[in-house]
This record gives sequence, C-alpha cells and structure tokens, in this order.
Amino acid sequence: MDLGIRGKRALVCASSKGLGRGCAEALAEAGVDLVMNARGAEALEAAAVEIRARHQVNVVTVAGDITSEAGRAAVLAHGPFDILVTNAGGPPPGLWSDWSREDFIKALDANMLTPIALMQAVLPGMITKGWGRVVNITSVSVKAPVPVLGLSNSARAGLTGFVAGTSRQVAGKGVTINNLLPGIHATDRAIALDGAVVKARGISMEDAIAERAATIPAGRYGTAAEFGATCAFLCSQHAGFIVGQNVLLDGGATNATL
Repeated sequence: MDLGIRGKRALVCASSKGLGRGCAEALAEAGVDLVMNARGAEALEAAAVEIRARHQVNVVTVAGDITSEAGRAAVLAHGPFDILVTNAGGPPPGLWSDWSREDFIKALDANMLTPIALMQAVLPGMITKGWGRVVNITSVSVKAPVPVLGLSNSARAGLTGFVAGTSRQVAGKGVTINNLLPGIHATDRAIALDGAVVKARGISMEDAIAERAATIPAGRYGTAAEFGATCAFLCSQHAGFIVGQNVLLDGGATNATL
C-alpha cells in the first residue's frame, strides 16, 4: 500500500534501536525523510547509515537527551516537521513504597512533559500547513496498569489525558494525534524487565521469557518491524479519520472487550 507520505519529514525520537527504530524504518520505507534522535551517538549513526542505504531517504542524526530542554532544542532546530513520533525509555520497575517525589518528577519529565513539549513545538507549523501526524509511543499500562510499573502508569496516563483533549482541538486542521500502546516486544526494554524477573526469582532468562510469552495469546513477543508498520499507517494519508485513539499492540494480552 502506498501510504501517500513520500517526501514528508519526520522527527522520530529514541530511534537508534527498539520500537523507535522500527518506526523510523517503516517511515523511511514509505519515502519519508528523517530526523533521528537518541542518546548514544554511535548506535544512532549506525542506524542512520543502514536506513539511508536501504531506503535512499535523507536522514539527519541528532544525538542528545530528548528529555532535556537542550536536547529538544537541538532536534527541533532541524524542523519543520510533518510527522512527529515521540518516544523515551520507560522508568524502572519497583514497588509503590520505593518511589520518591524525585522519581515521579523524572518519570513525568521523560514520559509526559517531554512529549507534550514536542507537540507544543511542532503543532503550530502542522496547523499552518493543514496537515500533520503525531504518534506517541506510550504503554499497554495505560489500558491495564502494571503493578510494578507505577511510575510509567502515572506518567503515561497523564500524557494520554493531554492527547485526548488536544487531538480533538487540532483534528479539524488536518492534524491527527494518536497513541501506540506496546505490550511486550523483543527490545532492550523487554530484556530489562525479564532480567528483573530473573534476579527476583532466580530463574533463567529463557524461563522468564517463556513464562511471559505464555501470558500472551499470540504466544510470542511482538517485533519492532510490525510495530513500526502500524506507526507508519497512523502517519499515512489514509489515517486522517483516526483521532485521539490508543492503539494496543500487545498480542491480545490485555483481556478486555473495548
């Protein structure tokens, strides 16, 4: 399917690997020029080299912390953007009694306030053009809170509330904002979470993965490629009537009617 976005320009955050990389790859395959961001310069440039060679699109790399004002300013200097994909690593797991105010502030900065700041920066330009796409990578925890991910539950729920209201305000201007809610995918984040289970229970990594996969009706972890393909569709010309939605990609793990 031709997504109708060849020649558009996208900012994809945290895109050197994992789900962000999957989104960058899928957009590049659709002919979208990229500004890619991640903290690690070496991994970021390696990803960009591969994407340029594979898809023949223009790729600019900006290494830096997107959760900082300086990091955002450095990335936004390469705008304007037709497409924005926000993404940042999730906060660490723990118990409700473990977290201080500072822990919550850090989680809010990374997973709520940073995406909001990026949207506030790019939405005016999209509105002026009469076309834009924003996809926020959040978490399945928005639909079904994960007890050990209280920091993520809190911050991402706040972002979801912001998007719910804002998306309806800009939809009439040709701009859509939607959220992608990943369950367990085969990424470094999954390795970290499975590693915590290994440490807590003294089991092997293979057993930890098998146990988690058994809780997913699809019987496996998701892939970055299929996640990216969904992101690219939400950014396409065909998705202009999808507004303010929270799209689960969890292999059926969230047992809910709606």
